[in-house]
Amino acid sequence: MQIVMRGLGVNIEGHLTLGGASVPELAKQYGTPLYLLDEQVIRANCREIIGGLRDHYKAPFTVAFASKALCFTELYKLLRDEGMGADVVSGGELYTAIKGDFDPADVFFHGNNKSVTELEYALDTGVRRIVVDNAEELELLSVIAERRGIVPEISFRIKPGIDAHTHEFIKTGKIDSKFGLALETGEAEAVIARAAKLKTVRVVGIHCHIGSQIFGTEPFNLAAKIMLTFMRNLREKLGVPLNELNLGGGFGIQYLPNHTPVTLGDMSRICAESVTAAADELNLPLPSLVLEPGRTITGPAGLTVYTVGSVKKIPEVNTYVAVDGGMTDNPRYALYNAYYEPIVPERPNAPVTQKVIIAGRCCESGDMITRDAPICEVKVGDLLAIQATGAYNYSMASNYNRLPRPPIVMVNNGVPRVVVRRETYDDILACDQ
Repeated sequence: MQIVMRGLGVNIEGHLTLGGASVPELAKQYGTPLYLLDEQVIRANCREIIGGLRDHYKAPFTVAFASKALCFTELYKLLRDEGMGADVVSGGELYTAIKGDFDPADVFFHGNNKSVTELEYALDTGVRRIVVDNAEELELLSVIAERRGIVPEISFRIKPGIDAHTHEFIKTGKIDSKFGLALETGEAEAVIARAAKLKTVRVVGIHCHIGSQIFGTEPFNLAAKIMLTFMRNLREKLGVPLNELNLGGGFGIQYLPNHTPVTLGDMSRICAESVTAAADELNLPLPSLVLEPGRTITGPAGLTVYTVGSVKKIPEVNTYVAVDGGMTDNPRYALYNAYYEPIVPERPNAPVTQKVIIAGRCCESGDMITRDAPICEVKVGDLLAIQATGAYNYSMASNYNRLPRPPIVMVNNGVPRVVVRRETYDDILACDQ
């Protein structure tokens, strides 16, 4: 067992701590399953990526948190305090941000199939940018905007045709993707040419997102060059001068000891230098730059704590350690075989003696948190924690098997507070008629 998260430590009792608070004590106080977040790690990550751009990019920029990674009202208050923007992909995420006192003027609205209601809501609340995904959405938005008598600023999601060397389900920049407009076929140019002639919208930029959990920097260098070349072509061929380039997110984090992600400061510096170099080469003014990290902001700040309910040893086959959560609070293994580094909070320094499958309690054979997990000997009643779960865990959580979702407890310099309460059975029934 190895610590792969910032903010984790071991106290004088030999117990795991998060943000200075004892994890066993937090589990005793709040129960399990339990999501924990280290507030100072989240704040430090925001400051690191903003600082990297401030030091290395000589034009306006925005760092917009990708709400799909984690979404609850208290988080938006923290993001606002740190000078972050946000991107949302649904009316529900936008509503949550607004209820968290976040300014819609700092919000970018994404999504490949926005509804009429969502587009109306975005226009009525005054979001900063609607990122249009396809030709049909452009026409729909044009009608809605004309009906309301406003001219929203928009950008377009582009598929730059880049293979980001990540899992097949989270590659989003290639031509065979449900997201965005293709460059290779001329689709992107044609749709933007159409938009430039409309009096109901104003095109200001383009956006791409090439994938998730990317460790290398070359895909972002290539994306910057491709996107800026397209911006130059639009200027020269169509007379459409765009001033905003959104390179999306997708930066990787450390889930396992052998993962070596680029730091947020270095990643923001690399993106800034790539855009600057490409703009100089193409004789373009520096665009306003947008980055949209999600996982890298909250993922390394999160720890999920479970209680072991059974240990099932199948000789010469596998050992299953079953916990009181599962794919309902962390579906990432079921979705794309995600792996995690576990740790036993009461004995974080105990030697590894086995590799096990950490199984959930749901009625599905594929309900696992991770497999081939290196841990010490554990018994029924022990705590078992999974590291780096601050992104795409709570936001993807479900009530499958009618299981209540866990609470989120934020720890700030040793002081915990509940930011999302534990669901009850009555919460699960709340919409039943």
